[in-house]
Amino acid sequence: MSGRIFQNVVLQLKETTDRTIGVIDAEGTVIACSELTGIGKKWSKYVDTINAAENNCVVLEGRTFKTLPGWGGHFDYAVFTSGDDSVGRTVCSMAAVALNSAKTYYEEKHDKGSFIKNIISDNILISDIYMRAKELHVAAEVPRGVFVIRPTGEHDEAVPLDVIQNLFPDRQNDFVLSVGEEDVALIHQMNDGADTRDLERIAARIEEALRVDGESRVFVGIGTVALHLRDLAKSYKEAQIAIEVGKVFDTERYVINYENLGIGRLIYQLPTTLCEMFLQEVFKKNPIDSLDQETLFTIYKFFENNLNVSETARKLFVHRNTLVYRLEKIKKLTGLDLREFDDAITFKVALMVKKYLTSRGIDA
Repeated sequence: MSGRIFQNVVLQLKETTDRTIGVIDAEGTVIACSELTGIGKKWSKYVDTINAAENNCVVLEGRTFKTLPGWGGHFDYAVFTSGDDSVGRTVCSMAAVALNSAKTYYEEKHDKGSFIKNIISDNILISDIYMRAKELHVAAEVPRGVFVIRPTGEHDEAVPLDVIQNLFPDRQNDFVLSVGEEDVALIHQMNDGADTRDLERIAARIEEALRVDGESRVFVGIGTVALHLRDLAKSYKEAQIAIEVGKVFDTERYVINYENLGIGRLIYQLPTTLCEMFLQEVFKKNPIDSLDQETLFTIYKFFENNLNVSETARKLFVHRNTLVYRLEKIKKLTGLDLREFDDAITFKVALMVKKYLTSRGIDA
């Protein structure tokens, strides 16, 4: 953010009041002032007190200070006026409004990152995307990959932006953005003809770079390739959904591609009431919870081995007849014969539906 923008506003405000008005940065350096001799002064001793005031006016040594809205618990810029009386507070508050408007306008007009963030957040009209892209010299029709990086939640550590920025240092074409409380979004310009494998290679690089002691710390969701700026919002939502669905149905994977979600994506989009009705319909005899852990483990192994009785028995280290006995027991309990393809599909979907409802805190 250029101090020149602030200086222009400060000089305009000078005509309306006899009070000195200025702006300090996060280090306490005066970067704009209606009294030109004040520019460059360092008031670092005020910084902690101004931060502690949490966007309220605070009086220090005959001057009134007020922060401009910034990120987190530390201000980026604070306005100050001379005087510690009510007039000083009023002038300071009004100057803060004017300067913040100028700051917002400047960022929106000149900051490519804010522009991209507005697109993925659906905060800009499609008709405005073209115009703003021209102003900022952002290519509209180039392929871009959209990735969402989210902490696994096991360590409560924020995703380190600097690591991702170092992986993708091209600030003109790649954008690393903090979105929401935890997520980081990467918008990466791809080569023409880029496909799913290219996206997954990039996501794997990110996941590996953020591992600690070989342990995965983040999920990386991948949206479909956005061929135009207007497609970024859709791709961003897909990357978010990929993480949500992957966390429910594929807990072993940390890189999750929206295009590979399969039936999990369909289940995730169903109303929970419909899912509960489906489970009641499938398990008329006994609820799914009546199956013990050993039986469920057998079922999962049977699915893993493509409904092959001999292969499943070998993997479970049991006799073939033992497995057949277990499958007969499952048939008695549920009415479903897992050796029959249709029944197996029904059961597989039912297990996924149950998993989905459990993730939503519903005990079906």
